[in-house]
Parts: sequence; C-alpha cells; structure tokens
Amino acid sequence: MVQGRAKCAKAVRVIRFPRACGRNRWRARVSRIVALFGLALAFTWARPAHAIIVERIVAVVGERVILLSELRHRAIPRLTLAAAQAMQAGVDPAQLATQLAAAEPKAMKETLDEMIDERLMEAQADKSHISVSVDEVDRGIKSKAQQLGVSEKELWARAHAQGFTDQDYRDEVRRQLLEGKLLQLRVAGRVRVGEEDARATYGRLVKQIGDESPVDLQVIAMRVPQSASGLQAKQALAQDIVVRARGGESFCNLVTQFNEDAETTPHCGSRGPQPVKNILPAARAMLSGMKEGDISNPINVGNQVIIVFRLGKRERIPKYEDVREQMYDQATEEAILHQRELWVKELRHSIYLDVRL
Repeated sequence: MVQGRAKCAKAVRVIRFPRACGRNRWRARVSRIVALFGLALAFTWARPAHAIIVERIVAVVGERVILLSELRHRAIPRLTLAAAQAMQAGVDPAQLATQLAAAEPKAMKETLDEMIDERLMEAQADKSHISVSVDEVDRGIKSKAQQLGVSEKELWARAHAQGFTDQDYRDEVRRQLLEGKLLQLRVAGRVRVGEEDARATYGRLVKQIGDESPVDLQVIAMRVPQSASGLQAKQALAQDIVVRARGGESFCNLVTQFNEDAETTPHCGSRGPQPVKNILPAARAMLSGMKEGDISNPINVGNQVIIVFRLGKRERIPKYEDVREQMYDQATEEAILHQRELWVKELRHSIYLDVRL
C-alpha cells in the first residue's frame, strides 16, 4: 500500500545533469557549449526589424496570463540541452543555429505545457494554503546535491551549465517541492499498490534490461561457398566445432583456426559488449535460454555465412525477491505519476484555458 512508500517528492520532475568527466575538461566543454548556444540563440530568435514581436500573450490560465518573454526564458534550459546534445553528436558548430531553430517549436510547446500545469497547481496551492519557505528551498537544494552525490558548489555549476540562473534554479526547486506537497495531499490517497503491481513493474524492467543490457558474444563466422556441397561441408564443420567446444576444447583456439573475420579473431571472436537488441534475431532468440559459457548451435545467416558463438558475459538480472522493496517503490512512483496526469487533466477541464502559441 501507499503508507511508507508514497514518496511523492521523487515523482516530481527531476532535473538530470550530464556526469562530469574530468572537472577542467567538463568546464571547458560547458563554456564552449554555452557560448555557442548563446550565438545560436541569437540567430534562432533573430527576426527582421519589421517583424519583431516585443511581447504577447501565449496562454491564459484562469485569470493569469503567460507571456512570450516568460516562455522564452523558461525554455532556455531545454534549448541548452538540445545544443549540448547536438555538440555531443558531432554537429558542426556552424550548423548549431539551424539545429536549435528546428528544436525550438518542440521546446517551446513542452515548456508551455509545463508552465500551464504549474499555474494550475499554484492555484490549487493557494486554495489549500500550501506554500514553500525559503528554508525548505535551501534544504531541497542540499538534498538534491546529496542525491546526486556532488557538492552544492558542483550542483550549482551544473545548473548554470543547463542555462539556469541562481534564482531560476531556486524557483525550479520551489516548484518541485510545492508539487510534491500537492501530490501528497491530493493524489497519494488515490494510489493503491500491491504485490501484483510490483511484479508487473519488475517484469517491465526485466524486459527493458534484456533489450538494452550488453552481452559479449565470441563468434566463429565462416563464409559458405556458393554450392550445395560447399554448404553441407560448412554445416558439418560448424557442427563439429560445436561438439569440440562443448567437449571442453578452448573456444579461443577454435576461433583462431576457423573464424574468417580478421577483425575479431585476435579478440577471441568478440566485438565487445553489444546491446541485445543489436544482435542478429536468430542469435537473440537462442540467447534467451543460454548461460555464460554456453555454446550455440550453428546458425545460418542467409546462405552466405554460418556462425557459432559462445556467450562470454551478460549483465545479471537480480531475482524479484532481491529487489522487491525497490519494485514497490518504483510501482508507487509510476502510480503517482499516472494519478498526477489524471488530476492535471481534471484541473485543465475545470478552468478557463486559452493557449495561443
């Protein structure tokens, strides 16, 4: 049930930051991204003199309005993230403005939806006489740094790198804390989580891990001659390799003798860990029933290649019993987020809302 598990504050939006990879290099990269972002933003939002829009209303929520200037300011972190992702993907800095121009409509829409939800919740907080004090914001920032395992100084550096000013970030933390209080008051009572929910959450995570987690396959790949007799000979050889490997002969020695992929032979037939979803479908189907060290049956890849592989290593998935409490917590958070979505929809239907973006 919810008692002891409904950690509403965890269900609120979490600001995620890139992990630092060497303090000086990280700061230099951030400075470059921020500088390029500023230049790109100037191009993105530049308009001919006769078409400049100084200010306008982009949404009306009850008796409150959201201005274009407010929206643009709040969208900066999203666009900063888009710039950082583009740079990490190797986009030419000269093309960054074009990339941001393409990302701007989506960032503005998502930010406006977020701001509308905040206005709705602020109205509910006023009705319920709920507020967040300055001390609570300070404690929230300390708690955020502890959750991320960084100092407060590093937390602020990361916030600045995402485009937040000091006041912007304090406002963001205040909004998260306020929403957490409201969810505890209005939503937590609707949530009922039991064993079935926890097991369903575990099942989804296992599937996700199964698709995304890396496996290391040591592969013997042999090309097949374009003749029926050549195919039969290779199939017989592949079957013999399986028997020898399962009988205890060194798989790496077999790779050296028979593998026809020059790139992987020095590495015992391995290309390194690969996500399961990137593995050939036929091999992927066989993997589900294999343990580390098992040898596959021969697999025909069309009529051109036959492969035999050894499962070198795969990420171990913990048993449900070992992560039962975490699954209850995860299921509770998911249920709270679902109820939050339903509640926000109710609020949107209960108030005058005019979106003009």
